[in-house]
Amino acid sequence: MCGICGKLNFDGKGLNKDLLERMCRSFSYRGPDDEGILIAPPIGLGHRRLSIIDLSDAGHQPMSNEDETIWLVFNGEIYDFENLRQELEKKGHILKSHTDCETIIHLYEEEGIRGLKRLNGMFAFALWDIRQQRLFLVRDRLGIKPLHYYWDGTTLLFASEIKAILCDPEVSRNIDQEALRLYLTLNFIPAPWTIFKNIRKLSPGNYLLAERGKISIEKYWDVPSRDGLTEESSDHEFQDLTHQKEHLRSLLEESVKRRLISDVPLGAFLSGGLDSSIIVSLMARNSSQPVKTFSIGYKDLPSFDETSYAREVATFNRTEHHEFKLGFKDILEAFPMVLDNVDEPFADSSAVPTYIVSRETRNHVTVALSGDGGDELFAGYRMYLGEYWSKYYAKIPAPIRSLIAPLVQALPDARDKPGLEMIRRVKKFLRGMSLEFPERFCGWREIFPFTMRQQLLKDPEEDNFYLGLIRETAQNEKGRFPGDPINLMLYMDLRGLLPGDMLTKVDRMSMANALEVRVPLLDYRFVEYAFQLGSQSKLKAWGGKYILLEAFKDYLPTALHKRPKWGFEMPIGAWLRKELRFLIDEYLSEASVKRQDFFHYEIIKGLINDHMSGRQDTSWQLWNLIVFQHWFKKYF
Repeated sequence: MCGICGKLNFDGKGLNKDLLERMCRSFSYRGPDDEGILIAPPIGLGHRRLSIIDLSDAGHQPMSNEDETIWLVFNGEIYDFENLRQELEKKGHILKSHTDCETIIHLYEEEGIRGLKRLNGMFAFALWDIRQQRLFLVRDRLGIKPLHYYWDGTTLLFASEIKAILCDPEVSRNIDQEALRLYLTLNFIPAPWTIFKNIRKLSPGNYLLAERGKISIEKYWDVPSRDGLTEESSDHEFQDLTHQKEHLRSLLEESVKRRLISDVPLGAFLSGGLDSSIIVSLMARNSSQPVKTFSIGYKDLPSFDETSYAREVATFNRTEHHEFKLGFKDILEAFPMVLDNVDEPFADSSAVPTYIVSRETRNHVTVALSGDGGDELFAGYRMYLGEYWSKYYAKIPAPIRSLIAPLVQALPDARDKPGLEMIRRVKKFLRGMSLEFPERFCGWREIFPFTMRQQLLKDPEEDNFYLGLIRETAQNEKGRFPGDPINLMLYMDLRGLLPGDMLTKVDRMSMANALEVRVPLLDYRFVEYAFQLGSQSKLKAWGGKYILLEAFKDYLPTALHKRPKWGFEMPIGAWLRKELRFLIDEYLSEASVKRQDFFHYEIIKGLINDHMSGRQDTSWQLWNLIVFQHWFKKYF
């Protein structure tokens, strides 16, 4: 992994090398092994390197072709680069390194930007074509690697992280109100928005072209419809369950094998859940030495601790297992570092344990494989089960439904107590219930529901902005999975939640510790196949991931065959009532809230009282506001 940045001036202004150096230094942790800068007006390129493939100086970036007419800065990994390299050398290209990224330069010489479709990996890169005076900014298909840009009509800045763009004093720091509303809704800000006006995220599967004083954005990949299968997928029969399981096993094993190529030590995150356990099992089958695995748990909070399952998987696969148990003091120590490594509000509380497990893992290996993506491919989240049951709930007569909801909403709930957690889930199910698909999807995703956002914000939205986006997407994509709303939900989360939340969390927290994380479940060939499977093979009345479990049941200890789904969460609700209460006092005090002048304090006070009294678990909403306040204090 690495960090990239650059600036393109169409107006002919001189480029400042000092700016590029400051941009590189702002994310130096992403690449502690090397730094490179190119100033070649009208462009400047910067790079920080974490050496993974070809550790020699030949991998220095920015990197060029033989006659230095094409330059590249690259972040990521290309997994099939050896095959591409051999093909390019046969065509007469001279490659001066054994890095994966150098193949991109020569592939571009052969095929132009069309060569993107031949890259299998996770990546974000900038390619400058001197002859054509063209700059391409490219992000991988699933958004595993980040890329941000700023455009004011004459100047284009780009970087792996927002903080690098903000190194330029000409970039303003005005808050984007649409982005703020999305943050309150989702706990993260999805592409293409960022919290800052004029700074945008390049969406997954897209490239940006800058030439002749203009920029344009094109999509080069999307999940194919059934009529748009790739050559790799089109020969398979999807009706036969046995064939489906065999093909899933084959595709995922090949994906894992690709991601075992490394010139540095390699291991795996092991949560004890289905996805990471499958990845570890496939690694063990394809490794000549015991796999190094890493897990974390929580002291004195067994309902949040999965380490017993992780140990079973580690024993089953004879891994070299490392386990870390966290208390509130560990969270408190990591909290400032975590928030300092996200450049906009990001309130997924599991970012804190992800940071800690990345830090501890980096003491042993430089690369780790993870199980991210399984929930979005195979219906692992409870909201998909909610969609399954919604059609049955809708059959209950309306007068009875109108009595059920108020009664349930009046009950107390809490995340850290199993009985009250079930009530919380039922409340969320009922809150999201509607006769219309977009309203259901939106209701189950919202952290702050629309009516509460209206009450909370001093500058409230007139219409539900997020709901409008969901309606538009559902309308545009309704033909992609006809009669299959579950797969439509999975697709929408693959394009939104996965890159905006899950992959952002893993990238930021791992790179803050100079650790590369690879994601086998998000090999695009595996993703394409997964979306050719009907949701009936993924989701049953009792839960999701049916076909994934069936395909890999023999690869797992029996304890995992029927274990309940539990997310990689932090017990923030319990800690905010006790050990971390001071965060509420510091960031959500009346004086602090009124000084910033974004929110009505009375609404926040009500959330605090509800949580402290045990009437309702509002910890996610409180954490959302704490994170925003911390971020705002840092940047303003």
